[in-house]
Amino acid sequence: MSTKQSTVDFILEQISDAGVVSAKKMFGEYGIYCNGKMVALVCDDELFIKITGAGKAFLGDCPLKSPYKGAKPCFFISGEKWDESEWLSHLIRITADQLPIPKKKSRKTKVKK
Repeated sequence: MSTKQSTVDFILEQISDAGVVSAKKMFGEYGIYCNGKMVALVCDDELFIKITGAGKAFLGDCPLKSPYKGAKPCFFISGEKWDESEWLSHLIRITADQLPIPKKKSRKTKVKK
């Protein structure tokens, strides 16, 4: 089962105060970005936030769950919390602040023989 576009659109609207937010489709699911950093995943219409120290301090006791088989666990944010825009935006912002800037991928050039 893949995530509905309407779910991603709603989450992006709710976290719009966190910074520059966007979503990128990935294998039928979505990566959520804030200020150029991937901070969350939306898989099977569920929200998973990357684990950071600041996020743990903010959330306290929060369930951990893997977004898909073989993935690292993330903070699982139930749909009940999605309506709390200010709270969710703050969580996204502090998560983005803790994550490193992504490294630029070097483009490999083909060698002609």
